[in-house]
Amino acid sequence: MTEETAEADGVTARYFETETERVLEFEKGGHTAAIAQNIEGYAMLKVRPTADGDELERYYGFDMALDHAAELLHADPTDLPVPERADDMGM
Repeated sequence: MTEETAEADGVTARYFETETERVLEFEKGGHTAAIAQNIEGYAMLKVRPTADGDELERYYGFDMALDHAAELLHADPTDLPVPERADDMGM
């Protein structure tokens, strides 16, 4: 399993891959949010409250998904660290 973490401004980001998905999970002060995409990396991004939670919304663009994740974390989108392996998420 590929995994990479990053931290900035009190936010921890963890990127990992499962058999079916690429997942970018965030945690800040007890709040969590996750962005998932199919393993092939071409489908819309799913925003969830947790890595294995129910889908809240789908987005084509990574920026829009990050905005939603930041909202769930009560953070500014610019505060979210993005591990290098997750840079290319989105369509």
